Amino acid sequence: MAHTLPLTQKEQDLIRRYLVWCYKTGKEELDKTDRYFTQAVVDDYLTERLKSLPEYEDRRTSFYKSVEDFVQYAREKKAKAVEKKFADPAQTALHPDYQYLKARFAAIEQAICHFFDQKEVERIAALYEKEMTERILKAEGHT
Repeated sequence: MAHTLPLTQKEQDLIRRYLVWCYKTGKEELDKTDRYFTQAVVDDYLTERLKSLPEYEDRRTSFYKSVEDFVQYAREKKAKAVEKKFADPAQTALHPDYQYLKARFAAIEQAICHFFDQKEVERIAALYEKEMTERILKAEGHT
């Protein structure tokens, strides 16, 4: 049942913080799978560019081997993502765990709209993107 009683400012602040946490954790879980599909698009482009270079033509070079290693890595990464997202090899049905994550995240966004408004969803989404970008830029030791 939806909350209908007026909330104090302190209660609103606590609810907002909890919803920010829910948004962050829910989005992170979804992104663990979804990012591999967007990475695959970039990996395909990179593969195409690398294979078009003259250095790739000679199969005996370390350049050729490096490109092939990257292609294999990208292929394996996408295959793992498909297993996490889809319940069947034809990719027609979502994996139940992934389906739950999608439904939960949609419910979190609806809760933010219920207690605040759509603008608050957009503000929280912007905060999340900023935080994730900062994490990437600060990360060390990742290849």
